[in-house]
Amino acid sequence: MSAHDHLSFCLCDLIRLMWSLLLPCFYLSLVLTAILFLFIMGVRSWLQMKRNSRRAQDDRPAVAFFHPYCNAGGGGERVLWCALRALQNRYQDVSFVVYTGDQGVTAEEIIDGARRRFNIRLPRPVKFVFLKHRFLVEAKLYPHFTLLGQSVGSIFLGWEALTEFVPDLYIDSMGYAFTLPVFRYLGGCHVGSYVHYPTISTDMLSVVRERNPRFNNADYISSNPVLSAIKVIYYCVFALLYGLAGSCSDVVMVNSTWTLGHILALWRAPNRTSVVYPPCDVQAFLDVPIGDEDEEKKKCHSVVSVGQFRPEKDHQLQIKAFRRLLDRKGVDPAGLETVKLVLIGGCRNQEDEDRVQMLKGLCLDLGVADKVEFKLNIPFEELKKDLTDATIGLHTMWNEHFGIGVVECMAAGTIILAHKSGGPKLDIVVPYDGGPTGFLADDEDSYADAMERILSMTSTARLEIRRRARLSVTRFSDQEFEGSFLAAMEPLMSTLRQ
Repeated sequence: MSAHDHLSFCLCDLIRLMWSLLLPCFYLSLVLTAILFLFIMGVRSWLQMKRNSRRAQDDRPAVAFFHPYCNAGGGGERVLWCALRALQNRYQDVSFVVYTGDQGVTAEEIIDGARRRFNIRLPRPVKFVFLKHRFLVEAKLYPHFTLLGQSVGSIFLGWEALTEFVPDLYIDSMGYAFTLPVFRYLGGCHVGSYVHYPTISTDMLSVVRERNPRFNNADYISSNPVLSAIKVIYYCVFALLYGLAGSCSDVVMVNSTWTLGHILALWRAPNRTSVVYPPCDVQAFLDVPIGDEDEEKKKCHSVVSVGQFRPEKDHQLQIKAFRRLLDRKGVDPAGLETVKLVLIGGCRNQEDEDRVQMLKGLCLDLGVADKVEFKLNIPFEELKKDLTDATIGLHTMWNEHFGIGVVECMAAGTIILAHKSGGPKLDIVVPYDGGPTGFLADDEDSYADAMERILSMTSTARLEIRRRARLSVTRFSDQEFEGSFLAAMEPLMSTLRQ
């Protein structure tokens, strides 16, 4: 046998071997795919029966919002309650449900909390579905691969929500995009989403690629090129999965120009995506008059920060910049003018409360504990008074998706000093009527410089900026939000009448 014939014989044997291996695998794949398809159809039919049973008792269609932390006091919760109020006023024959993971509270207490914190009253009751496994989306449960862990956890939490109550229309109002395919393909629901912040963004990828240490990029990773490369791959794969999940949404609403750019890049659904600025209770602040005489009477200037005590809010930067301000001003105990920092925010869980204790420890270490005040989960009226009495509104979150706290500070008449990125830079602290509406900074020195500049301005110059800022924020009112939100929701709500 020639060498050529021997080679041909070997190739034929190899092809037969590969075919004998691939053919059973192909048949097995078909069988497993058929079983999976039948299983999904069975689950979908079971959930459809649950929906039909519910509709037999109450013929009204149901719209459900997925908001596991609805009893928190952040801007996302304000969006939830304003959205519910707008929909209830427009659609009288629709029932509304909120999936929440808050335990130890009643529905009445949650509604009362919304009234106290946000000055929002719903026209009629909503049904709450209390979920037992919210811990599955807690970051502390996943010290490594946190994004992936929380996303997988949200799938299981979404499954619990779906089996407890099967709605006709599902809205993810808190950013858990991986619940969207669960409700769409298993629950047979129309789905929509309001995105406050993309779970992953190109900016996050840039931070890892450039090996910059941040709250979500630990020092031991940023200093190691191998670990950084692995994390880049992990982020890229996750971004692909996140985009596939988000693309399931029939209607996508985003809260700012910055968020719009990232969601369009990841979800690739431009025809279904629109910007709906979040509601800010600007009228409650605009009703309070401001005047030059108020500035002249001030003996103590307060710098006020409003935001939940989460790591990305970077309260440490606020305290460190405030320390630098005090060093520059050289304020002595007998001075005529003093400055204080007031940190106002909500705590969602024990992790946030521990963070507050850490921040108090930082104040002690920097020697500013007597000039820094913490106010947690305060009612709306107290928030309103603190803001209207303040001279400077302080914001330090890098790439803040929007910045409701920034808008509220401007409406209250404070001079805003926000981070030079994200929503504040692109949408909020922008020139109006030919003049500035506030200041932007991005590190300790620039924040201290800006605060020193604001405090050294004449009261007349500050008043001009305050008045201009107030006029600029009317586009972020509750009324503007309700009109934009209802217009975006109309295609989804119309499906309930079919």
